[in-house]
Amino acid sequence: MTEDEILLGIGLTVALAVGSQILASRLRVPALIVLLPVGFAAGALTDVVQPDRLVGPDFSSLVSLSVAVILYDAGLGLELRHLTGETRRVVARLIVLGVLITWGATVAMAPALFDVPLAVAVMTGVILVVSGPTVVGPLLDHVRPTDKARRILIWEGSLIDPVGGILGALVFHAILAGGLSSGRGFPITEFLVSLAVGLIGGAVGAALLWLTLRTLRLGETLGTLAQLATVIAVSAGCDMVRDDTGLIAAIIAGLTVANLPGLDMPARRPFFETLVQLIIGLLFISISATVTPASVVPVLLPSLALVAALVLVVRPLVAFLSTARTDLSSGERAFIGWMAPRGIVAASTASAFSATLVDEGLNGASKILPITFLVIVGTVLLYALTAAPVAARLGVIRSARTRPLLVGGDPWVIGLGRSLRSAGLDVLMWAGLEAQREQIREAGIELASGELLATAADPKARLEGVTAVFLLTDDDDFNALASVMVQDSVEGPVYRVGPPHDSHGVIAPYTGGDILFGRSLVRHTLAARYEQGVRFLVQPASEPLPPEHDTLFVVRANGRLDPVTEAQTVTLQQGDTVVLLGPFPPGPATSAPGGDVRAGH
Repeated sequence: MTEDEILLGIGLTVALAVGSQILASRLRVPALIVLLPVGFAAGALTDVVQPDRLVGPDFSSLVSLSVAVILYDAGLGLELRHLTGETRRVVARLIVLGVLITWGATVAMAPALFDVPLAVAVMTGVILVVSGPTVVGPLLDHVRPTDKARRILIWEGSLIDPVGGILGALVFHAILAGGLSSGRGFPITEFLVSLAVGLIGGAVGAALLWLTLRTLRLGETLGTLAQLATVIAVSAGCDMVRDDTGLIAAIIAGLTVANLPGLDMPARRPFFETLVQLIIGLLFISISATVTPASVVPVLLPSLALVAALVLVVRPLVAFLSTARTDLSSGERAFIGWMAPRGIVAASTASAFSATLVDEGLNGASKILPITFLVIVGTVLLYALTAAPVAARLGVIRSARTRPLLVGGDPWVIGLGRSLRSAGLDVLMWAGLEAQREQIREAGIELASGELLATAADPKARLEGVTAVFLLTDDDDFNALASVMVQDSVEGPVYRVGPPHDSHGVIAPYTGGDILFGRSLVRHTLAARYEQGVRFLVQPASEPLPPEHDTLFVVRANGRLDPVTEAQTVTLQQGDTVVLLGPFPPGPATSAPGGDVRAGH
């Protein structure tokens, strides 16, 4: 290729990777749905988006190092202390049974469907056991299933990636050692050597990260560079000692760092997360471009048969066995059985391993990548098109009713919480001071766990069941900072009470989060008026609004909570309920504990 063609190929690959992910985010679909066909089309229609020509024979090595970075990042998100109770039991079963049954079924079907030897069937089977949060997460965000089902599927997708990556690397080395292709049995010595190299590399990587992040206390920029350099250096070193053991090392390093006591990783790593997202896009475009129409056509119909078996038989069987004797509803069990799309790790490991196996002359190894490509496309498209109607049919879609989290423990905030609860909402509250937490308990409002906001600071975590957050503490800087930090952890909007008009704050409290109630009802005004005797009033919107009352919230007939903010007003509709603030109303009314009232009917 000429210099101009190389520049055009690199530029077009980056543009397609980023543009596809932007388009997918606008369409609210998994990025794979756009990346895979775009990369396939670019490889088929152009001569410049060709990784083998742009990079040459080193492409597989770059894929291996890129996958190592992705798996390290996946490992960082696996804080096992958060996996507890029945969720842990179900997820453990899904992983163990899912790997064994999916692997076994693929090994049994692949020789007959694709006319490949046992070694290729085993390699294909272990590649296809993985799912992945990068695919499952966007699908679940669109479907909005119940919290139990969502939590189980997210944890399964997060844990199965490193498990599948480790198993894939080990099977790959077993094949290279001749244990699965020569009939000499499983090469236990070679297996143990590969595992030992990966474990030692992971331990070295964790030690280096402890030194750089804990001892040297590098900042965000240098800390990110240190992580990237450590993962690449350790993975490359392991691969030099033994091919593709770098993947094992990267996973072990990420898991160790995430769960090592005393080493607290930054909750937000924007540069590292951006880098990983870019790598995912570049890999999918590049890998898809290497899959030619000529390689796809011979395995198209058998791959569709394999997809049908995996979706209609294997996954439902795994889910049925894994969720037996649990408190999951029949709909939740069935929905878990209808959600197992394949993702980035399957594509990346297929590309990395198949290229080496082809170079080693293994018969049928060239079919691994197109089979994996078609299974990814088939499962992602099928689940993306059917997940929402299936969830609706099974009755596992979360209600449209808002579940608000009120952060703050001042008397007026507790009064607001009682009023929203009397309006029919399931209210959750959090406060930092033990005295305030005790007052919340006495008010009969559900109290969030003490570490809730620490969990919310992690963009990969979720505030389970919370669909709107209201930051109402007496610290304007905290409200402003938290409004930015928790946005990615909530399936809904984040609001904060307005600061005093003459406040400048430490961190620019006018930045981030929609401001509640307008400029006349800022934080200190609300607290002062409540102390002077004004109260919250809940009444049907069909009744005349009393004078000298401010409308704060409207609870729609379906339970959705719409607050009045600086940016928007609300229009009342038939069946709505309003939450007002004003003098204690005359006439018949029911007094709630603490003096807040609900108008009589």
